[in-house]
Amino acid sequence: LNWLCVMLTNNIGHRLMVRQAMIPRNLKPFPYICGSRMLSGYKPKRNIKDSYKILELEEGCSLDDIRNSYRSLAKKYHPDSGSATADSEAFMKVEEAYRVVLSDVMTKKKSNENNEEEEDQFKPKAPQHRHYLSFEGVGFGTPSQREKQYMQLRVDRATEQVLEYRKQRLESQYAGADLMKAKDVRESKKVKITQAVERLVEDLIQESMAKGDFDNLSGKGKPLQKFSDCPHIDPMTHNLNRILIDNGYQPEWILLQKEIRETIERLRKNIVASRSQLGGPMTPYRQKQWNHICQQFIEDIRKLNKRIDNFNLVVPILSRQMVHFSADKEIVRAQKTYEALMENREASNSDTKENEVENVKRFGWKSSLFKWLNL
Repeated sequence: LNWLCVMLTNNIGHRLMVRQAMIPRNLKPFPYICGSRMLSGYKPKRNIKDSYKILELEEGCSLDDIRNSYRSLAKKYHPDSGSATADSEAFMKVEEAYRVVLSDVMTKKKSNENNEEEEDQFKPKAPQHRHYLSFEGVGFGTPSQREKQYMQLRVDRATEQVLEYRKQRLESQYAGADLMKAKDVRESKKVKITQAVERLVEDLIQESMAKGDFDNLSGKGKPLQKFSDCPHIDPMTHNLNRILIDNGYQPEWILLQKEIRETIERLRKNIVASRSQLGGPMTPYRQKQWNHICQQFIEDIRKLNKRIDNFNLVVPILSRQMVHFSADKEIVRAQKTYEALMENREASNSDTKENEVENVKRFGWKSSLFKWLNL
């Protein structure tokens, strides 16, 4: 193989020498380009700064910028490009500048790499072998020794975690004990106040009973109704709730519901009564009064709907919520109620007239006798 390589090298060198000998002496040597390499005897003699200026670049640029600039200038000045700016001398300068800049960049890059290598020599390097990737990279020596060291590390870590857990638990217990002490003090004060209030109430009840303040009660001497209609309710709870309700202690939403129902019934009765007072076919003046009454009724319904909104916010059950009342529907309902009342009145008046006629026919001579006796 060595002999074959030597023969090929001698053959290639001989061919190049023959090709250079065939070039006339009156012509300047033109480089033979193969990719980015240049087979020529032309040696660069330019300065680095001038080379950067020829390539229209600045120092510190990247390799991609150098290659892109060289390609664009080669297309512009290459003799075989066929462009109007083709110039062999300019292309030679570009080629020379490209080689100078490229060698400068590569030299700087190698120097930086060498400096980094020198710095890395003094830095501790982590082992990159496969067997160091196990046991979380802990320990040194043979795999069995490293396994023992790793197990000892896990034991130490578990011990620290147990100690930390016990420490936190003791701290929480002490904090809970302090809170319990404060809570016990508050509860004891609350119990004392409650007992004092209960004793005071009991003393007041006994004094009232001794004075006879409870003698005028309607249920004196009668037993309480111990059981309710529902067998699933506790009798004591039922009696307590009944006593509270009888004395006015009711939940807010129940009071609001009762108030809303009473208000809508009152408004309905008032508007029907107002319509009845205006009477039958209404004159323009009465129509104006009726419109005023309707406007006031609409305002009252709007206020009532606000109460319904408040009720829906405090009611604990969704099925107990109420919907808004429509003023227009209520006015139409009042008009129909008035018409039904008028029909009932006409029917009752006709019935009374018929009864009077029948009575006159049946008891005519008796009524005239009574009138004569009264006279």
